[in-house]
Amino acid sequence: MFATEFEYKKAGSVSEAIQLLNSESDAKLMAGGHSLLPLMKLRLARPGTIIDIGGIDEMRGISVENDILRIGALTTHAEIAESHLVKDASGVLWETAYGIGDPQVRNRGTIGGNVAHADPASDLPTVLTLMDAKFTIQGRGGIVSRGSRTVPADEFFTGAFSTALEPGEILTSIEMPVLSANQKSEYAKMAHPATSFAVVGAGVVVTLDGNMCTAARVAVGGLTPKPTRSPAAEQALVGKELNAENIAAATARVDGDLGSDIIGDVFASAEYRRAMAAIELKHAVFHATGLAHH
Repeated sequence: MFATEFEYKKAGSVSEAIQLLNSESDAKLMAGGHSLLPLMKLRLARPGTIIDIGGIDEMRGISVENDILRIGALTTHAEIAESHLVKDASGVLWETAYGIGDPQVRNRGTIGGNVAHADPASDLPTVLTLMDAKFTIQGRGGIVSRGSRTVPADEFFTGAFSTALEPGEILTSIEMPVLSANQKSEYAKMAHPATSFAVVGAGVVVTLDGNMCTAARVAVGGLTPKPTRSPAAEQALVGKELNAENIAAATARVDGDLGSDIIGDVFASAEYRRAMAAIELKHAVFHATGLAHH
């Protein structure tokens, strides 16, 4: 099926993109196009105007300053996967970028487009929630009083295909803390065999003093409408030696934080996804601590 007719406009700057977004009726932004174009072909999205932001250089790039990793929203998955800065600052994000789609998708798809689309089965929302990322959004207040605000990952994702982005706003960059030498991270998932999307995904960042866990951050995705933190699993890891017995006991507690809104579809039932959450989280902690390897 072909998309319905639309008007195409190309923005050369963030300011121009915001102006076009606020002046055109029923406008949509397009970067790599991997999320929007399939919806248009299925006629699930029928924008009157497409605003191409793919050429805005100020929204690209990777940098580290003051122990903060900053990634422009138009940075591609391939650029992240090839970046030594990302590898050194956030190995879990670096590895995740390598596992997205195929080379064509990684070369065209962008981190900003991915998270703005907020597919529950996507890996990046879960990993960025795990990394305590902050999202810089510009455009609030309209054309004249263009503003900027920062939203933490725990608040950015609001539901399936839903984020804190408001009409007239653009996600311009993503920042996250650089992992220190005593922090270990890992993301594990049960992947759909055809698409590599997460049927269930789980990630962990643990801070270690020897083999003792002094802090932990846990996030799961793929089975809930938005990435879900697990305070129960985090608390059960902290203060414990990270051996197989303690890890198994702690990760089993993730079930209590999942709630009742579990996704079930032709790929996996809600009951199966719920059962797999603790298993994938256990795999992630095992891999992070070196008790098991990919």
